[in-house]
Amino acid sequence: MMMLGGAAQGVLTLLWWLFDLLGRYGGLYAAPAWSIAPVWAHAFLMLYGFFPFFIFGFLMTTYPNWMNGEKIPPRFYVPSFLLLASGIALFYLGLVAGKALLLAGATLLLAGWGIALHALLRVLVRTPHPDKIHPTITTIALIMGWFGMAAYLAWLATDSAWALNFSRHAGIWWFMLPILLAVCHKMIPFFSSRVLENYTMVRPYWALYFMLACAVLHGSLELAQQAQLLWLADFPLLAFTLYFSYTWGLLRSFSVKLLAVLHVGFAWLSVAMLLYGVQSLTLFATGSAPFGLAPLHALTIGFFASMILAMASRVTLGHSGRELVADAATWALFLGFQFTAMARITPDLSGLPASLFYPLAAGIWLACYGAWFAKYGPVYWRPRIDHRPG
Repeated sequence: MMMLGGAAQGVLTLLWWLFDLLGRYGGLYAAPAWSIAPVWAHAFLMLYGFFPFFIFGFLMTTYPNWMNGEKIPPRFYVPSFLLLASGIALFYLGLVAGKALLLAGATLLLAGWGIALHALLRVLVRTPHPDKIHPTITTIALIMGWFGMAAYLAWLATDSAWALNFSRHAGIWWFMLPILLAVCHKMIPFFSSRVLENYTMVRPYWALYFMLACAVLHGSLELAQQAQLLWLADFPLLAFTLYFSYTWGLLRSFSVKLLAVLHVGFAWLSVAMLLYGVQSLTLFATGSAPFGLAPLHALTIGFFASMILAMASRVTLGHSGRELVADAATWALFLGFQFTAMARITPDLSGLPASLFYPLAAGIWLACYGAWFAKYGPVYWRPRIDHRPG
């Protein structure tokens, strides 16, 4: 249910964004007049209206598996999904009809998030498992995401610039990045060990804690408007992401395409932190930031969205009873999606016209996610092909 919501949002949120971009940059029609600035609507829909559906769908499945706990019952995930889906619908309507509907939509999203978080907390607290490190990290990150969404709601109600900044930075650095770091740390070496011969799993917890500390520090510096000091967090994080890409077997992973998509998605984190670190150090030394929003989109599209697409593909295949193999279509869609990130960061890195590359990036995303939805979406409302429960 949650995964279906994420799959639909992967299409809808970029359909809206492309419509806006073609009006503002394409000159095909007058730029739409939204009830709030489109850039902040876009940021909210991506951080809090797209990724969370996939994250809750994944974690509601894996928490019981990771900790040998009770399966999450429908009395939690059904109302949570309905509130999240209704909140998104009202948010879209509010972009046209006014802030009252935006406020109502964000409130429903906050309530749905709260129910999902409560369901995951029940499993975490009630299960006597000796290793709860990864689910504890993801739970804390989800709590920070809830506060980030609450801050966005506060911004809608009060126009507080601080609330908006908190929502943006908390959503990226204290919600999304910690969750994906924890999931990658747990799952990429595990999946690799299942299919690569003579594979040694490397996932020291102290390194995960260090990377999480770097993420928290980066977000804190962003919130304090100290962009010239971000390199203090970014270069150390870069060193560890490069280390893990090497020890987890990035190059070896290409022998198994369903594994390679995870490794390629994770490699984007190194690209993003390199761009962030160089830009911050340049700002520290010269007072100028040469890369614009390229680091942000290398992180959010390259790492976040690619990893969500990769992980969702694997989870969908595995939990629908299908063979764990990335067929030619899935591999082509994932590779095609990499051009979304490259198209979005190109104008900021090269000075080429944004009016061309911004709509191009949105169009590539829409084409790839639309095809992915057509392929995987029906799986979510059909029984498992192996006739097992689930």
